[in-house]
Amino acid sequence: MSRPLFIYVHGFNSSPESIKATLFGDYLRVHSGIGDYEVPRLSHWPAKAVQQLENLIEKNKNRDIVLIGSSLGGYYSVWLTEHFAQCRTVLVNPAIYPDRILESWLGESENLYTHERYTLTPQHLEQLKALAVPRLKDTSRYLLLVQTADDTLDYREAVDFLAAAAQFIQPGGSHGFDQFEDLIPAIIQFAQGQVELPEAIPLPPSTA
Repeated sequence: MSRPLFIYVHGFNSSPESIKATLFGDYLRVHSGIGDYEVPRLSHWPAKAVQQLENLIEKNKNRDIVLIGSSLGGYYSVWLTEHFAQCRTVLVNPAIYPDRILESWLGESENLYTHERYTLTPQHLEQLKALAVPRLKDTSRYLLLVQTADDTLDYREAVDFLAAAAQFIQPGGSHGFDQFEDLIPAIIQFAQGQVELPEAIPLPPSTA
């Protein structure tokens, strides 16, 4: 069995330098042999971001791929999983209806890590709507990780949309998913076709 390729799909105005992307990469370096890792720097244009990810998947079409989609990256990951049979996906506090959230953010925007400035436009929202998936074909290919104190997204939207998938619902936490490192072994197990989730011990809401 070939080594899987893990692809971390970062969220809106994030980057490969995000905390969760770094934690997962550090884990794979320490536990060598589990799989390979890619964290593409995605365009702020949804259509281009998904094309970047499609190209990476196509380059590895003979491998098992595990997408780790955070926030808006989770939205992209759902679309990709529905279109590529070799993909399995871990969704971390995913956006289910991102066009609704970002509608109030139209105008000047800045990437938190790269400080790239750009204008978020109605065209961005139209590109997001074009990627909507009304229902999932095979929920066994998904693992949902959410924390209930997410102050950016309503975690219940993801819980409802992925009702038939394996779910880890942790009280408290934050949109950034506090103590993400504790879930990495469960992500590795999921990549190997098993669901072994730890107890969802409540966390205090993040004050950051």
